[in-house]
Amino acid sequence: MKYVNLGKTGLKVSRICLGTMAYAEGAGGFHPWALNEEASQPFFKRAFEAGINFFDTANVYSSGTSEEFLGRAVAKYAKREEVVIATKVHGEMRPGDPNGKGLSRKAIFTEIDHSLRRLGTDYVDLYQIHRLDPETPIEETLEALHDVVKAGKARYIGASSMFAWQFMQALALQSAHGWVRFVSMQNHLNLLYREEEREMLPLCRDQGIGVIPWSPLARGRLARPYGEKTDRSETDKFGTYLYRKTEDSDRQVIERVGEIAAERGLPRGRIALAWLLAKPGVTAPIVGATKIEQLNDSIAALDVALSAEEIARLEEPYVPHPISGHT
Repeated sequence: MKYVNLGKTGLKVSRICLGTMAYAEGAGGFHPWALNEEASQPFFKRAFEAGINFFDTANVYSSGTSEEFLGRAVAKYAKREEVVIATKVHGEMRPGDPNGKGLSRKAIFTEIDHSLRRLGTDYVDLYQIHRLDPETPIEETLEALHDVVKAGKARYIGASSMFAWQFMQALALQSAHGWVRFVSMQNHLNLLYREEEREMLPLCRDQGIGVIPWSPLARGRLARPYGEKTDRSETDKFGTYLYRKTEDSDRQVIERVGEIAAERGLPRGRIALAWLLAKPGVTAPIVGATKIEQLNDSIAALDVALSAEEIARLEEPYVPHPISGHT
């Protein structure tokens, strides 16, 4: 395993982060393709054996059961101080409670304590806002996050998908007020969605922000032939929303991935992930897996070095996409 600093911090994270959204069956019907706790254990075990020390979850994943699964896996397979646990706050946790979602001071203070209880730890390494909350002043959110860190409940804070101007506004406010600064950006980035290359990635490089992209394989689309269905793709409404208006370009990109994979004698997913790992400023893609070979392919992608010609072939068919993931 390879390790790098998360942005300008001294925190060392593995270049692959295991996302745990798929390990959360049974609460709230979050995803019908998710794995229960017993079925998820081999993935945590394999990740720790491979040297992955970076794990991402969220309070909203199956009403918190993802956090519970991760917390128990850490206790079973690792030492808490050797693991980097990242979780997120924003989504609705208590339907009917007007304060049971969002990024108000009340919501953040309540949800960090619930997350810590579910994870079985007294701190998280990275506490992230899952999205922006238009109903709460950004200053209120940023000061609350600062106080969470000063209370010892989080070591660092991060943000997720938003416009670059919104992220820069937050960074400027944090600097102006002396509040703890965001150290990472968890954004939507892959071969089928590259809009983040226009402004967000240059901003993160300039400001020393770690980039930990979600959906690095475009919900599995980059790991299989164009149009091939899976149990997840048949029920993934969010994925349909993300990739809906650029079918011809997407087909060409996916076909290029297949061509290079065939030439290399490698699975498609390794090629697509190797492209992302080669992007300047990308710290650690957040990979998901419901089959062990998927996790093994993600780990093996660290050893795949694409040529400049291969990268150009992969990127050539891309056309501008509608903004998706946070609008």
